[in-house]
Amino acid sequence: MSTHSTLPTGQIVFDPRGSVTADVVARAPRLETLRGMRVGILDNSKWNASKLLRRVATLLEAGVAPAAITHYTKGSFSRAAPDALLDQIAAENDAVVTAIGD
Repeated sequence: MSTHSTLPTGQIVFDPRGSVTADVVARAPRLETLRGMRVGILDNSKWNASKLLRRVATLLEAGVAPAAITHYTKGSFSRAAPDALLDQIAAENDAVVTAIGD
């Protein structure tokens, strides 16, 4: 795919879409319920995401009754979570909720 084209006027127009390749990854099986499950809340450090996740945790506690809700925070919303943190979250929880918010 060409990343640019030239108009009849001679102007060059660039295509910002580029291309992305990624491996196909199977989704994790869905849990039938969160009741009695260990739920992790991964906060990406953005104000609106944090606000949304606090509300989600409150609603889960009131309505679903998970065994535990554990909160985790990424150091920066602009960086991937460290592998050690992801491994910890995976080991300590049955399900994880995260969000993006601006």
